[in-house]
Amino acid sequence: MSPLSLGAGLDRDWMKLPHAEPGNRIGIFGGSFNPPHSGHRLVASTVLKRLGLDQVWWLVTPGNPLKSHADLAPLERRLRLTADLADHPRMKVTAFEQVLGTPYTARTLVALRQMRPSVRFVWVMGADNLASFHRWQDWRDIVGSVPIAIVDRPGASLSVMSSPMAKAYEKYRLPEEDAALLPEMEAPIWTFLHTPLDRTSSTDLRLGQKR
Repeated sequence: MSPLSLGAGLDRDWMKLPHAEPGNRIGIFGGSFNPPHSGHRLVASTVLKRLGLDQVWWLVTPGNPLKSHADLAPLERRLRLTADLADHPRMKVTAFEQVLGTPYTARTLVALRQMRPSVRFVWVMGADNLASFHRWQDWRDIVGSVPIAIVDRPGASLSVMSSPMAKAYEKYRLPEEDAALLPEMEAPIWTFLHTPLDRTSSTDLRLGQKR
């Protein structure tokens, strides 16, 4: 079954890339969002403001290759919940990885840059992903392809000092006070953004649904 037929029941707008003008600064916020929650919204709002982005695209993945899919809600449900949460004129929701037929960020970024060569992309992620980032497929290619914005999450602050990615690319870390420059810079470049912490987690929400 092709990726397109797998998405046949989804809203057509979710199956295509959002509109962007040449030169736009776009944050790509990828995740399974299982379920999406206020902590995710805080990450998206933080980068939108602090990086001076034109848009944030919530890229709802078919499934994280590093996580069990046993509790993974259907893609359509996760998209609808994400769209409800990302209710902002400059936040867009897409399931374009379903069309690409890959759950791997490195491949997705290659495709996005080929399709929208005039757009300035920034990869956005919560700091809770930083500790395991070196386990992502072709993670060094990700770091070398687009600027990266990492937003603090509860219990994850130490990852910025101790994670393999942070250590390997320490000299490419942009000071937080200069974060607004990030979208216009060439990779490899990354920054870490501190923000008030929201302790909501998808894992806790799923556990609560089971009780």
